[in-house]
Amino acid sequence: MSEGVQGRQAGTGERYDVFHTECPASDVVDHVTSRWGIWVLIALRDGDLRFYELRESIRGVSEKMLAQTLRVLVQDDLVWRRVEPTSPPQVTYGLTGFGRDVGEPLTELFDRITRRLTAPAED
Repeated sequence: MSEGVQGRQAGTGERYDVFHTECPASDVVDHVTSRWGIWVLIALRDGDLRFYELRESIRGVSEKMLAQTLRVLVQDDLVWRRVEPTSPPQVTYGLTGFGRDVGEPLTELFDRITRRLTAPAED
């Protein structure tokens, strides 16, 4: 299994240049901030979900797009995947420690927006 991008070192004292197109960290940023990546991280903030539970919780996502999004988030070590050997197989997803760290500010952003939208209008 390949190592997640966050595990790679840019070198002693160096940082990734996320604005450079060939920076591996920019790929993770693209995956996290993709249309469905954000929603997957937010949907999993309260606990693990099976594939179909996740699909039901994210309105508008197709099975294909959810599967693609989950695949890259698993590769980036933001989300873990567990397959139960049942018939049919049950697949469960959850946030890794890295996924929780990355998802926390997204959750805060989402919460701030929803609080603002539900607050009474100011004069």
